[in-house]
Amino acid sequence: MAFEHYVRSGTRMLRCGYTTGTCAALASSGAVRYALTGKVPDTVSVMTGKGLLVETDIAESGCDAERFWCAIKKDAGDDIDATNGILIFSTVTLSDEQGVRIDGGEGVGRVTKPGLDQPVGNAAINSVPRRMITDAVQLVLDEEKYEGGADVVISIPQGKEIACKTFNPVLGVEGGISVIGTNGIVEPMSEQALIDTIEVEMRQKAEYTKELIITPGNYGETYLKGSDLNGIDIPVVKFSNFLGDTLDMAANLGYTKLLLVAHIGKMVKVAGAVMNTHSRWADGRAEIFTAHAAICGADQETCCRIMNAATTDASIEILDEFGLREQVINSILSKVQEKLEHRAGGAFEIGAVTFSNVYGYLGETDKAREIIRSWHEQDGDR
Repeated sequence: MAFEHYVRSGTRMLRCGYTTGTCAALASSGAVRYALTGKVPDTVSVMTGKGLLVETDIAESGCDAERFWCAIKKDAGDDIDATNGILIFSTVTLSDEQGVRIDGGEGVGRVTKPGLDQPVGNAAINSVPRRMITDAVQLVLDEEKYEGGADVVISIPQGKEIACKTFNPVLGVEGGISVIGTNGIVEPMSEQALIDTIEVEMRQKAEYTKELIITPGNYGETYLKGSDLNGIDIPVVKFSNFLGDTLDMAANLGYTKLLLVAHIGKMVKVAGAVMNTHSRWADGRAEIFTAHAAICGADQETCCRIMNAATTDASIEILDEFGLREQVINSILSKVQEKLEHRAGGAFEIGAVTFSNVYGYLGETDKAREIIRSWHEQDGDR
């Protein structure tokens, strides 16, 4: 049965789905009921952290001596999700010992690096799904008046294959996917999943250092490899468009020093206090460039040309005609520094470096220069 809960995205209504964690809890509820009654229930249900009840059929079931298992088919709704349609199994073995013990089997990753939700060595079944599984199993144990407990093993036969398409290998989860979900529900095209992934990586790196280079994506990563920062022992995190969220998370995680390295097309938005740099949220590149050009002495005709320029590189080309590039870039960077420091709220030092794919290095803030100098000095002391 389909999960019938919808969210609006623009003019469309999109159907929500449920997480791998919810599937694991549903499968565990069915498996323990099967173990205690000898019958596979027609349907199983769990209440999610979002306050929505999920009820579904059992896709597969079976038993073998003392082990009983059920599988739930993952339903991601209208979300684009690599795990949609896969089977998530729970195998339950009853025990005389009270309590619910949870582990991962085939296709569930194992944590190999610190800084993740689970300690090194544990199955990558996050805290919320573990709680959901425990609650679902204990509810059935209580309803059936069983005085012992249960051992639960979650397995995902396709997990190892799917893991290759995720961030898991980079984050230190090996052998399969993670069983995740903060509220049990998948909202289609949710940006929160991306932000959560960034936070996991930042938390992991915070185990080793409180200094970080942040960049939106591949352009920044490529630029860094050819810059004087290449080889410096400072980790790099890609934040996509979520600059504001990344700065907030850095403060919460206790970072002390950040360097933002970004293409001028992204950086100019930051000068306008745009903290989600995706074009659907805000743009203003031409307007911000034009305003700073005017401040730096560009005449009306030049400002009109910049306002109508197709790209930031085209704007720089126009500035070069009048010898205004350095002035305008520095003016933009001064505003970038102001906006970054305002968002950081004194929690950490931050500076900015910007570049163009056409023109290369364009400029950096005074604070960026100070941070980079300190890193080179640290590197020389090692």
